Amino acid sequence: MSDTAYAKPLPVPDPESTPFWDGMREGRLMLQRCASTGEHLFPPVTFCPGSLERPEWVEVSGKGKVFSWIVVRHPVPRDIYADDVPYIVALVTLDEGCRMTGNIVGVAPENMRADMPVQIVFNRATAEITLPAFRPVEG
Repeated sequence: MSDTAYAKPLPVPDPESTPFWDGMREGRLMLQRCASTGEHLFPPVTFCPGSLERPEWVEVSGKGKVFSWIVVRHPVPRDIYADDVPYIVALVTLDEGCRMTGNIVGVAPENMRADMPVQIVFNRATAEITLPAFRPVEG
């Protein structure tokens, strides 16, 4: 996809989130992990909440289960998202323990269920930004 083809808002990586977005662009889900506690962290932070150490970046599986979700039926702003509704936004508990938001693709809203096993997919929006989403998998 070319840079001019994607007309929706995009995240702007900052020093804390750049390794996450670099991983997304490379087709790898990178999360932070506290070296002392082993806890995985998302969204990116400067310091681990418990130990106050700088977290390390690690590649994770991208597998998880749906914790909760909403079905967006009223696009806001309408001129940008009108062609996408209905779509599903979920909170996914990753196998590594932390939770991450993302759209769910490949399933009708009426077929969503709690604890649905999902796997990350990488949606290339521009040359610099690849957005995360999740799709159902057999589990």
